[in-house]
Order: sequence, then C-alpha cells, then structure tokens
Amino acid sequence: MVSLFSQSVFHGALSPPCLCCVKQKDQFDNLEKHTQWGIDVLEKYIKFVKERTEIELSYAKQLRNLSKKYQPKKNSKEEEEYRYTSTRAFLATLNEMNDYAGQHEVISENMTSLITGELTRYVQELKQERKSHFHDGRKAQQHIETCWKQLEASKRRFERDCKEADRAQQYFEKMDADINVTKADVEKARQQAQLRHQMAEDSKAEYSSTLQKFNSEQHDHYYTHIPSIFQKIQEMEERRIVRIGESMRTFAEVDRQVIPIIGKCLDEITKAAESVDHKNDSQLVIEAFKSGFEPPGDIEFEDFTQPMKRTVSESSLSNSRAEGKYEPKFGGKSKGKLWPFIKKNKITLNTQVWSLIEGAGPEDFSNLPPEQRRKKLQQKVDELNKDIQKELDQRDALTKMKDVYIKNPQMGDAASVDHRLAELGQNIEKLRIEVQKFEGWLAEVEGRLPARSEQSRRQSGLYEAQHSPAVNSCAQDRESSPDGSYTEEQSQETEMKVPATDFDDEFDDEEPLPTIGTCKALYTFEGQNEGTISVAEGEMLYVIEEDKGDGWTRIRRNEDEEGYVPTSYVEVYLDKNAKGAMTYI
Repeated sequence: MVSLFSQSVFHGALSPPCLCCVKQKDQFDNLEKHTQWGIDVLEKYIKFVKERTEIELSYAKQLRNLSKKYQPKKNSKEEEEYRYTSTRAFLATLNEMNDYAGQHEVISENMTSLITGELTRYVQELKQERKSHFHDGRKAQQHIETCWKQLEASKRRFERDCKEADRAQQYFEKMDADINVTKADVEKARQQAQLRHQMAEDSKAEYSSTLQKFNSEQHDHYYTHIPSIFQKIQEMEERRIVRIGESMRTFAEVDRQVIPIIGKCLDEITKAAESVDHKNDSQLVIEAFKSGFEPPGDIEFEDFTQPMKRTVSESSLSNSRAEGKYEPKFGGKSKGKLWPFIKKNKITLNTQVWSLIEGAGPEDFSNLPPEQRRKKLQQKVDELNKDIQKELDQRDALTKMKDVYIKNPQMGDAASVDHRLAELGQNIEKLRIEVQKFEGWLAEVEGRLPARSEQSRRQSGLYEAQHSPAVNSCAQDRESSPDGSYTEEQSQETEMKVPATDFDDEFDDEEPLPTIGTCKALYTFEGQNEGTISVAEGEMLYVIEEDKGDGWTRIRRNEDEEGYVPTSYVEVYLDKNAKGAMTYI
C-alpha cells in the first residue's frame, strides 16, 4: 500500500526514469530536512522542560532558606515570643511554606523523570531510526541508478553492434558486386558481415534481458521499496508528534497533581491566621509584665496654714513601706518615689522592663517586681530539678553498668566508672544546694519560710552558713518602691561573721554515737562544708551513722573529729551484729 508520503512525493512516478531519480533525490532531501526539524523541536522542548525544573528547584530552595531564616533559634529569646497566637501562626506559616517548597521539588523531580529523561532517551532512538530509514532510501536509490546505468550501457552496445553489422553487410555486398575482387576477399567480407550480425543479435538479447530486469527493479523500487521506506518515515514522524503531545499533557498533569497538597498548605496557613486571638495575646502580655504592686491611694491634702508638720499619707504607698521603715515625705527634696505613670520615674520603669526582657540582673532576680520575681524563681527551681533528675538517671545507669561489670569482668573494669560516679554525686549535691537556695528566695517572695530538715541542713552545709546572712542582709536592705524598681540603701561596710548554726548545736548537745562499722576512703574528700569532714584516700575510719538515702555517711576519726562524707567516696563495712554486712561504693 502506497503511503501518503509516497502519494504526495511521487505523483510523477510515470515520468522517464532519469527524471524520477532526480525528483526522488529532491524529495529525500526535503524529508531529511523536515525530520531533522522535528528532532530539533523535540530537543527544544526538552531544554524548555529542563529549565523549568531548574526554576522549580531554585524556587523551592529559596522558599526553604526563607523559612529557615525566620525560624526561631533554639535556646534563644525568640522561643519565648512564640507563645503568642500571632507568632505561633507565623511559625505555622513558615512550616507550611517549607511543605509548599517540597511540592515544587516534587514537580521538578516528576518532570525530570517523566518528561526530560524519557524524551532524551526517545530522541536518541529517533535519531537512530531516522538514520536507518534514510540509509535504506539512499541504498535503494543507488541501486536503481546502477540498474539504469547498466541498461543504458547495454542499449548503447546493442546500438553500436547494429551499426557495425549494417556496415559489414554493406561492405560485403559491395565486395560481392565488384568483379575485380577475388573470391577470397568476398568470402572474408561475408564472414565478417555474419560475425557482426551475430554480435548484434547477442547485444539485442542482452539489452532485452537488461531492460526486463530494469523494468522489474524499477517497478519494485517505485511501488514497493520506496513507499515502504516513506511509510516508515511517516510513522516515525507521527510517533514523534504524538510523543511530544503526550509530554505536554504530562507537563500539565505534574502540576495538577500537587495542586491539592498546595491547597492544603494554603488552608493550613488560613487556619493559622484564623487562630490568632488578640485577647489571648493581650492577657499573656499582662501576665508577663504585671508587677504585683497595689495601685497607690489618694494623696492627702497638706494644709500649710498649720505649723510646718509634714503628714505622712496613709495610702498604700506608706503601707507598703511600713515594714522597711520607709517614710515618704512630699514637698521639698523628698526622696519618696511616685507611681510609674509620673514622668519623673519614666527612665526607671523602662530600665526595669528591659532588665525583665533581657534577663539581666542579680542571681535572686531581686531587680524584678514581686510577681515577675516569683515566676523567674519558680522557673529556675524547675530547671534545676530537671538537671538533678538527669544526673540521677546517669548515676543509676552507671550503677547498673558497674553491677554488670562486677558480675561479668570480661565485659569491662568495674573500677573504671567509680570516678564518674563520684563526679555525678558531687554534681547532684551542688544542684540540690542550688535548689534549696532558690526555694528559700521563692519562699521569701511568697511570704512563707521553708521547713528545713536535718537532711537539708546537712546538704546545704557551709553555703547557708556563709551566704544566708548576706542574702538576708541584702533582702533587708533592699526596699521596693511603688514604681516597681528596687533601691538599696547604702550601709557601712561590715565583716561577714558566720554565726553558730543549729547544726553545731546538734553536735554539742548530742552524746557520741556508737560505732556500727568501719570504712575505707576510696578518694580524697575536702570537707569544706559545715558538718563535713576531710578524708584522705586509703584512710580507715569508723562508721557511726549509715547512709539514709541522702547520699551521706557519718564517720568518726577520733573522739573530737567526726562528720559526713559522700557515700560514694567510701567503702563501708558494717558489723554483722549491727544491720548486716553491706558495702556501699
């Protein structure tokens, strides 16, 4: 069946063979240019899609960087800002933008795999197929041209032989009519004429055979081979057109597939925006910055017609300073501070707020208003308790590891964890002392005194003896003004003297405890706190009170020297008749 290409290209198939060959060659050139143009269009589309994927990747990367840039930094003040609904909504927007960027990455990946990669492989196959088809066409064209040349050569040879035979016949007849020619010459001319006639007959037969062969080859060429080649080229071109159309459809589908997810991202952003609650944010600001002071009362009228006696206002200003012996006087060069709304104390209020925001100030947060100070102290206590729990978990884990090493020595050396256990014990003790210190300040703010047990006094040790008077002194000297700021009265320099504590009274009043065992010091311990005793590594001492769960063991060196040491620093050997032989490490 003749293809559409061959029908349009070979409308002059009945033209002379030479003319057909010329036309055929021209059409092959045209088809070659057209198919090459089709491949160029396909490669141009591949380049277009590739640049689109690069744009999508770049856009996704910029979106991710933008989201990362505005994310709150860990352990920074920005994290505190995200307790407000507006900032939480902004954080949700940043997270959704990150997911939004991921969808653009999906677009790039799908376009690369489904379009760019597939079309690139198809172009390579298309080039090979096109090359093969045109190679077959050129070969068929060369074959028909060769057959045509053979036919022309056979035809010219037949024509030449016919002319030679005619001349030989005429020469023979001329020699035969001439009476002067010998009979031998006539015979020779006759034989020559017969030879030429035979050659002409042979050339005629060859020409006839060549012509039949050429006609057959020409028919096959124009009605079988060339139409088949053109049909293949046409199918190849149509596949290319269909393929580029499918790729364009895929191009749209890749975008359409992510639209629902992008819509969800936008819906989440809208939901986050709708969650913004201005009342809740305002309440958070009030809770964060309220001072806890009572508003001042009315200022009484001072009658200057009476004798010059300054009366003290009975407002909340004087009431709040009664315990601190603060007597504000109005008029003249009064040192009394007015309420924060008065312009005089504007700088003081701003300094207080900035110190609250930036977290600057003394360790006990005494620069803050009572309510803010209570919150800060409670937060500090919670943080220290978390740290203590972490240290306890590590100590428990190491203790279990040591037990495993003791039972299975091939797994490790049990003594290798002793140093770390000792460090953990010291850390826990320091953290407990810090907790008690901040709990004392917290109790002071909340208007209550902490109940101090024997164990807590034992753990606080020297720290309370040395620092408590100083803290109490600072608390007494520090007076709060109605504007929320704190002032400290200047006092004369005094030496810090450690008073006798209840702990000392216990040792003075109590009778010597009986010995319940012995112990060996595993490490050197510097007993610097009140109620502790220093020991040297390898020293043998007497045990008079075992560990009651607080991590301390009471020991005695002689009648005058006794105190507490960390249980992890000694190896205890209790008497069997006391409480059973036990070993603490």
